[in-house]
Amino acid sequence: MSDDNQKIAERIGQMIAKYRKQKQLTQAGLAEKMNISNDAMSRMERGGIMPSIPRLIQLAEILDCKTTDFLIGSSPRLIDQLERMHDILSRLDELEREKFLDMVESMVDWHLNHR
Repeated sequence: MSDDNQKIAERIGQMIAKYRKQKQLTQAGLAEKMNISNDAMSRMERGGIMPSIPRLIQLAEILDCKTTDFLIGSSPRLIDQLERMHDILSRLDELEREKFLDMVESMVDWHLNHR
């Protein structure tokens, strides 16, 4: 696997783990639902293997999320990150969004001043 593909597989694996934990499933429990070995599930979450499109669809069904969540959530592309940010912000009311954006702005300012 090329370095770029490895990074993508690792990011997708992190997203799988995130959604699995949100559903309070163990790796073994998710592996059983997917009819794969615990080892295969572990390697998928660690980025050792890249899940196929049919596997991503199966994961999205089991984990009750969109298939694109795995891809957008793991993408370094600005447009994908903006879409992810939009999804996050859409779950908040107006006051919460304003507080969240103020917090993000403060974090960015701090980061830029401490490079």
